[in-house]
Amino acid sequence: MKSTLSMTSLEHKLTGEIIRPTDDTYNEERSIYNAMIDKRPGMIVKCKNKKDVQAAVDFARTEGMEVSIRGGGHNGAGLALVDDGMVIDLSPMKDIQVDPGKRTAVVQAGCLLKEVDKATHEHGLALPSGIIGTTGVGGLTLGGGIGYLSRKAGLTVDRLQEAEIVLASGELVTASETSHPDLFWAIRGGGGNFGVITSFTFNLLPIKNVYAGPMFWPLEQAREAMKFYDEITKDVSNDLYGFFTFLIVPPGDPFPEHLQSQNVCGVAWCYTGPIEKAEEVFKPIRNFGPPILDFVGEIAMPALNGMFDELYPPGMQWYWRSHFINELTDESIQENELPRGRAHEVSI
Repeated sequence: MKSTLSMTSLEHKLTGEIIRPTDDTYNEERSIYNAMIDKRPGMIVKCKNKKDVQAAVDFARTEGMEVSIRGGGHNGAGLALVDDGMVIDLSPMKDIQVDPGKRTAVVQAGCLLKEVDKATHEHGLALPSGIIGTTGVGGLTLGGGIGYLSRKAGLTVDRLQEAEIVLASGELVTASETSHPDLFWAIRGGGGNFGVITSFTFNLLPIKNVYAGPMFWPLEQAREAMKFYDEITKDVSNDLYGFFTFLIVPPGDPFPEHLQSQNVCGVAWCYTGPIEKAEEVFKPIRNFGPPILDFVGEIAMPALNGMFDELYPPGMQWYWRSHFINELTDESIQENELPRGRAHEVSI
């Protein structure tokens, strides 16, 4: 049971605020991206800085409370919330410091991808990240982080230079290749629950605009399109990336009226090579089919990363599953030819 004395002490230490089940904003604050998740925390501590995080960790340890960490709240399984325990909510921590000379960015753990994209794009730089702008940078990084730049530059976590972490003891440390290297290894795939990361330092890429966008084919061409996609991605340079998808064309602009609400297959492409060579690279791609929609062209990286945000809005009930394959065989192609009306994607 939480003592009144320790709760008062926590409140005095915080610059942020505590949301309780009796507060008017409680239901709003406990809502996350996936509306299928309905957990009721005992308290939500909205942290504004690392000292707030330390105070929250100390309180939870003293009171024996179970803890969950919320960054962007995008995790499909709902790990940002915990029943009855404490949610350490990092969403108010939004500071981003970009060093154009070193090509680095120090990003606080409450930032979303669209916020990182905006800050880095101003300097002609980019971080390999996901494809939905409302995703939190913390969960994406610690989960790996795959997106349009992954084939060229690896996962988001591969660009991590160091991380500032509050341990269960309340101690604040910096983990990198030279400082707490075992912890640095651990947070890059060794598991979870090693601490609360308050900021990430990333190495960035000198990328501002790319030649990219979606290209659709009729659903009846799905098998041939997947084979073509597999063949062409095997032979091109790492400057070309694309994920194959099955989708229902959104019923609105900018999609042509005759395609709206239709089931189609397609690829969302991203080419990071010289723009003057883009037409040559895409000539065989455009000759296949031909596509019934071609929105591929020069585009700013933030616009590409946010292109599908409206198709994946927060507040809906989401369920995902995935698996890895080494090769897109005929058997796997047949397995991926899904019934109409189901969204699906394949990335290589």
